[in-house]
Amino acid sequence: MRKLTGNFLPNLLKKAQDIELGQGMCVVQSFEPLPLYSAMADIGFEHITEKISDGEYRVYFCKTEEKEVAYVGAGDMPQKPTAILNFKKIDNALADIVVNFWNLTWGKEEPAIDQKTKLLLSLANGVGARRFRQATRELVKAYSIGATVAELDELFSMFVWNGGVGTFASEIGPSSLFGAYQRNNVRASGFYGSRQENSGRTDFGEAV
Repeated sequence: MRKLTGNFLPNLLKKAQDIELGQGMCVVQSFEPLPLYSAMADIGFEHITEKISDGEYRVYFCKTEEKEVAYVGAGDMPQKPTAILNFKKIDNALADIVVNFWNLTWGKEEPAIDQKTKLLLSLANGVGARRFRQATRELVKAYSIGATVAELDELFSMFVWNGGVGTFASEIGPSSLFGAYQRNNVRASGFYGSRQENSGRTDFGEAV
């Protein structure tokens, strides 16, 4: 059994990429790890969630599809959306244009706007366009590279201010984005805290 600390998500995704088709892993956490679902889906996994108690969730991930990842490096977050690969099915030239546009927006070596701020802006844009799945992914990425609880608190307060109380209550409040944000363990760094691994089972925050 091996215990790891710090931001486990990149290493978890790298481990998941190495899993054979038809195999899987079990993630155990004290909250439902909603941001993990879309990240794992992007690399070919389906999941089933089992609520053991109010303080324990088990998510069983099974690799059902081989997907080409749109990022490289074991320590990198999946910054480039895998949906970009869909453009290759339409036209290779179009795919090249889209990838170059992505690199221009997100891949500059010396950007005027730092990456964390870009992700928070993209999160806000996703909320404004009602693309909550995209916004949830941006929340995960921003949190992983240093966005603080205080920054997220202020950002969500701005959603109420700009969109109105009614919109927040009916649209944002029930969304997976807000579900990820409001988890106390996520906001207290539990989602990016320690883990323990044993025989394909991953346990976060406590031993089993």
